[in-house]
Amino acid sequence: MAKKIAFEKAEREAIVGKIQRYFVDELDSEIGGIPAELLLNFFTEAIGPFYYNRGLNDAQAVFARSLDNVNDEIYGLEQREARVR
Repeated sequence: MAKKIAFEKAEREAIVGKIQRYFVDELDSEIGGIPAELLLNFFTEAIGPFYYNRGLNDAQAVFARSLDNVNDEIYGLEQREARVR
């Protein structure tokens, strides 16, 4: 079941503001609040899942490294004489 990407109202307002500033700073053009909101909706639905999945992959890699460290620590706690490896 895919999780829908959603932002709180304050987050949406901040992102819309960033989109509007980007248009002014980089494209020397202004964009209204509604077009910026529509652009945010497009990016959220069409591109957001790629970023979301990348974040999940990064989190999974961190977790796997942490689990390896825990396994190493547990192995270090074993009684050496009782090992049968």
